[in-house]
Amino acid sequence: MNSRTVFTLGLVAIALALVSFWVGQQAYSWLPPQASAESILVDQLFSFMVTIGAFIFLGVLGALTYSALFQRAGKYDASDGPHIEGNVTLEVVWTAIPLVLVIWIAGYSYRTYDQMSILGSMEHIHMGMATAEAVSLIEDTDAISEPEPVEQIDVYARQWVWEFRYPQLNITSTELHVPNNQRIRLALHSEDVLHGFFVPAFRVKQDVIPGQVIDFEFTPIREGRYRLRDSQYSGTYFAAMQADVVVESPEDYQQWLSTTATQPPVTAYNQAFDEHQRAHNFISTGWKSVEPAPPPVVNYPSSQASNP
Repeated sequence: MNSRTVFTLGLVAIALALVSFWVGQQAYSWLPPQASAESILVDQLFSFMVTIGAFIFLGVLGALTYSALFQRAGKYDASDGPHIEGNVTLEVVWTAIPLVLVIWIAGYSYRTYDQMSILGSMEHIHMGMATAEAVSLIEDTDAISEPEPVEQIDVYARQWVWEFRYPQLNITSTELHVPNNQRIRLALHSEDVLHGFFVPAFRVKQDVIPGQVIDFEFTPIREGRYRLRDSQYSGTYFAAMQADVVVESPEDYQQWLSTTATQPPVTAYNQAFDEHQRAHNFISTGWKSVEPAPPPVVNYPSSQASNP
């Protein structure tokens, strides 16, 4: 391989790297807004993996295109190609490069999840999702003002409704309200089957296991209204098991607590229960099915925006 070929391949590699980096930066716009400190770490990992994937894809596509355009056999050439046996250098290269990439991706992924302290589905307790190293990585964004949990909120999952309890003021709600830029600790409970606590904008997800109380932490960094979904198939109406997560300023949060504490308990609307009642009133198949839990009785059923 002459120096001109090496120089050309070097320029092509640099161009592919620049284009791949640009594609990786565009990956940030493919996801919901970053609404938690943890989302910054996850999005950085996602952008990194997209960059690597784009470089490999464009490199392979470019090699195939070049071969198809400039390395074709003649129109009537049916002869075999040159007989080549083994090339130790080439075999070492195409073995070493994937090995290095896999180790690099695995190391970066492990570092990210270690910073977030996300445990696997077989672990039953979260001991704190952001280490000091993770906090230091996002200090430049002014996202975190206090890394310690401000309070504990109890989250109860049942077929098919979420209920949130604030034990300090004895408040219950079907919306999760949290203060912005403050560490939040949730105590996750399941009263029947396996559920999954998942807020896409937060990039955090945790299985909620029956018979276990799971401590789960995150730090919201963007005010707004986000959607909580059940990430596990928990039965017939699991798609209706959604709730709003409202991230608001600490002042608005305290005002919401004070106002809600004075509200008498009322029966909240529950989509799964309502659909089940209407379906059975319309036609009875005689088949046994799991009935939704009764609508929860809470101080704060929902904002007007979430009511049917």
